[in-house]
Amino acid sequence: MIRKARLLAITVVCAMTLVLGACAGGDSTPSASAGASGAPVAGGNGRVLTLNDPRSLDPVAIGNAYATSAVIGNALYGTLMTNDSAGKVVYRMAESFTTADNGTSFRLTLKPGLVFSDGTPLDAAAVKFNWERAKDPATGSVNVSEASMIASAEVIDPVTLKISLTSPVPSYVQSVITSTLNWIASPAALAKGQAEFDRNPVGAGPFTLRSWTRQATMEMVRNPKYWDAPRPYLDSLTFRPALDATQRYNTILSGGADVAIESNWVNLDKAAKANLPTDVMDLSGGVLMALNSRRAPFNDIRARQAVAAALDTNVVNQAVYGGTAKLASTLFTEDSPYYSNTPLAHPDKAKAQRLFDELAAEGKPVSFTFTSAPSTENKALAENVQAQLSAFRNVTVHVKVVEVTELAGLRRTHDFDVATTSAFFQDPEPRLFTALHSTSAANLGGLADPQLDQALQDARTATTEQDRKAAYDTLQERLVEQVPVIFYTRAAPSVITARNVGGVRQYGLGSLLPEELWIKP
Repeated sequence: MIRKARLLAITVVCAMTLVLGACAGGDSTPSASAGASGAPVAGGNGRVLTLNDPRSLDPVAIGNAYATSAVIGNALYGTLMTNDSAGKVVYRMAESFTTADNGTSFRLTLKPGLVFSDGTPLDAAAVKFNWERAKDPATGSVNVSEASMIASAEVIDPVTLKISLTSPVPSYVQSVITSTLNWIASPAALAKGQAEFDRNPVGAGPFTLRSWTRQATMEMVRNPKYWDAPRPYLDSLTFRPALDATQRYNTILSGGADVAIESNWVNLDKAAKANLPTDVMDLSGGVLMALNSRRAPFNDIRARQAVAAALDTNVVNQAVYGGTAKLASTLFTEDSPYYSNTPLAHPDKAKAQRLFDELAAEGKPVSFTFTSAPSTENKALAENVQAQLSAFRNVTVHVKVVEVTELAGLRRTHDFDVATTSAFFQDPEPRLFTALHSTSAANLGGLADPQLDQALQDARTATTEQDRKAAYDTLQERLVEQVPVIFYTRAAPSVITARNVGGVRQYGLGSLLPEELWIKP
């Protein structure tokens, strides 16, 4: 659920620094979390700090989550659908997305008259082209798993697309909302190749690109052809990547930016104390350490269990976040319908030492490398894991710091022992399946456990909430036993703003809607 107007002390690390309204057009009421009050104000330039600089503006390559600059994708391409604070679907460029056969197939109906920024139609054929393209790993698609669930797509008429899935997934709408499937670009513009598209991306979003200097600034201007007038309220946007957490916070505090996409618990705590407005999504799951079960030492369950028993996430919290982080003690938050009081962590130093000794006696002392991103929090995490395990015999931990692009490449090479990733969500579908199922390319740890796979499949195809909860209960028990990953904090997709900013609205996995932003002079 999204917790608005949080000006109390907030207690997100983003993996790999590295995923609202009641009507189709959205609610015109500005977000309560913003410092400004009253009706939206038209005009002005919004200065937005992001957590990275995208490698391409191709919609399949950006990633629809707060850490991957989803706000840029929303700005250029708009959204087919979003969701509100209760997880209910909010239709935007789409009028409906329905199934009559429990998720075997779906019909997407678009609003009539949609056009790209160059005036050409955004129709069902354009959606079909984009969705089929997202299935191809050669495009650099970050959502191959979600797109590959589509077995076939058929254009019924200019505003209607029918898709059939490889297997029934009643909640497939969540796969669209939380992925790049939500963004549709001009097929003609994409056909010109990545270099030309990055110079002139063509979408149907609230803004169009004016200029992009990589690793510096991206300038956008209002799209006069945007479907949802009077949005966007701002005339222009300036995006700047700000990977350093301290720099990001200080820039907002000093008035050097209006909005910061946030990923750091410490910054959120500082903002609360400084009375800066924040908007934080309270999601299940969290940020985790993936233990590579494809190779030694973690192809032995005892090594995974030993490390999990040796680590105290409260110590991690103190060392990395000064005690401000919210720990992922259970898989689901207490307000989730799938909540089960099954603790994910069971610190037990005696058990850990016994397992380390047992493995060493067999000639397999545990030695591994923690591959870390260069961000402050990721390096601190790896170093704390190293420090905690140094108190045990027969275990050695090395820390290797690599660039974010190299860390992201581990999804393909699997050349690591331990690395950070994430599995946070409002609805567990599709994120848990893609993060943990043995057939998923996004399963970083690579554990192939038939019982865990079956629980994920049962949850995905369940047609009742009771059956779905039962499957997730089994999943949680299996996670504790098999330890394919170690969750250490909740993620908190977040925004910190200046006090005169209104209209802050996130959906999905912390995907900020720029068309809703406004600034009071």
